[in-house]
Amino acid sequence: MPQKHPTGKKQKQWYTMDVHIHTPASSDYQQPEVTQLDLLQKAESRGLNIISFTDHNTIAGYRKLQGEIEQLELLEKLKRIMPDELAQLNEYRRLTSKILLLPGFEFTATFGFHIIGIFSPSKTVRELEHLLLALSIPPDQLDLGTPAIGASVDVITAYKMINDAGGIVIAAHANSSNGVAMRGINFGGQTRIAYTQDPNLHALEVTDLELKGPRSTAAFFNGTKPEYPRRMHCIQGSDSHRLNADPLRKKNLGVGDRAIDLFLPDLTFEAIKELFLSNDFSRTRPHRHKEEPAFDFIQAALDEGPNIIQDFHDSVTVRGGKLYGVLSDVCAFANTNGGTLFIGLSPDAKTAPLGINNPEQTIKQLEKVVQDRISPPLHLALDIQNYKNKKIIRILVPRGEEPPYALDDNKIYIREETETNLAVRDEIVSLIQRGHALVTAQAAQQAASTPVAEVVQPAPAAAPEAYDRHDEDPRTGVEVIPQAIRQGKEYYSMRDLRNGNIVKNVTKASARRLWHYAIERYKELVDSLDKAPIFWSGDYGLIREYTQGKDTHYDFIRRTDQGYRYFFGVTNDGIHGPWKQFTGDEEH
Repeated sequence: MPQKHPTGKKQKQWYTMDVHIHTPASSDYQQPEVTQLDLLQKAESRGLNIISFTDHNTIAGYRKLQGEIEQLELLEKLKRIMPDELAQLNEYRRLTSKILLLPGFEFTATFGFHIIGIFSPSKTVRELEHLLLALSIPPDQLDLGTPAIGASVDVITAYKMINDAGGIVIAAHANSSNGVAMRGINFGGQTRIAYTQDPNLHALEVTDLELKGPRSTAAFFNGTKPEYPRRMHCIQGSDSHRLNADPLRKKNLGVGDRAIDLFLPDLTFEAIKELFLSNDFSRTRPHRHKEEPAFDFIQAALDEGPNIIQDFHDSVTVRGGKLYGVLSDVCAFANTNGGTLFIGLSPDAKTAPLGINNPEQTIKQLEKVVQDRISPPLHLALDIQNYKNKKIIRILVPRGEEPPYALDDNKIYIREETETNLAVRDEIVSLIQRGHALVTAQAAQQAASTPVAEVVQPAPAAAPEAYDRHDEDPRTGVEVIPQAIRQGKEYYSMRDLRNGNIVKNVTKASARRLWHYAIERYKELVDSLDKAPIFWSGDYGLIREYTQGKDTHYDFIRRTDQGYRYFFGVTNDGIHGPWKQFTGDEEH
């Protein structure tokens, strides 16, 4: 049971969860002799606190367990229960009081994509069967537990229906077969974005949660990709179709073989859903056995380094502008994708943490100064973390719902890769358009009596015809559009490759760091393109590859019918399609 503070408040603790467990009610279950009680006992032996029976397109496995318990309780009430039956009932009672068993199913949507829905124990079997029928499961297949059900509803509709029914919506094994991330499937980028960023989707179940580095699924959906700005909660489940792992085929896992830990205030469905609705991504971790080292999310953040959704500050002193740096980052994160700030840490993972001497008082000061200096009001979550015997303050900044946010009334910041910069006119216009779109969508959804979850940003302003954004363009960095000269002064237009927004009237003197670098390199290339050491492959060229901080950057050129196009400061996140040939990498 959760411990309590002296004040009576519950203290969060780690619970282990596996909500992708099949039973013999699934037609492809490999051990039909296994009982529901066997599954509960196995879950206990694996240290699981939360489980769900998620059979294919049926609730029959969960219904069977409920029916067995009800039958035994009836025999007990009638005083007709046999000793072995009483022992079985007491074992059921012991295990269900110890383990949170959630009803659920694994639904097969159109085109064969799998979606897990898990629900509160208060949800009745009949309600869930009605939901499955509404999801177009044929009535004669409601108890078959087969993955293939013929025509059903599409993925987006399924997300909404399961969410509207009060469930937690999880994309099953998203990065593998029948997964909505569609790895290895040429299904169209916009469809993949919709399937993995939909506001009714709560989490992605992945099979490579322990994989480190930029090629992991969790890294791909961490909010740094321009087309995938919503950071997704990534979890793992066993997808067990047998009690114990198959000794001959290691990929056939048993109950609890691939579990996730959740940091919750109590062992309830409501606490789990609150976690998945939050922007706190430190409260999930891959479950590890006792002999394995515990997962450290702060060390993982340091290893990743500063990026568009996280940064580090060693202090918040007024002297030296440290406090202002924190405030400008808060403002920038709210105006961009949201993010996390760690106070008391250097961005250099090799530097020992300084920590914060009086973190409780510092949090109070930060809350007040944010309230006083950032407008409109912004709700932050601040807490204290321990790292290498030092107290670290963590600030969770949401993606704001009322942009643009301003520091000291008139300074509007945005986040670009690892930098926080003052927004220029066109970027401010884009933020205003986003805020207007959010207000309009809120009004429309309120009129329809549906809750607001998330709204897609409006499309960026159209670019000049000769420089329309193409699907093959890099997705990070900046494109320099040819300059105009007015009264002897050069003015450039800069295209942000993340979102296609064009910022006009940029001068070399007014340009921020990446823009300044891009303008300088652009001028050098235009003046002597025939002498530049460009590595060409067809109409695509690599100008330069260089390292900045922990990241590799690329400058590219493309030959078109209208002339040459120049892209600068492209990171690995933005490289795809024909540009992959210059990195020796494969498409994610």
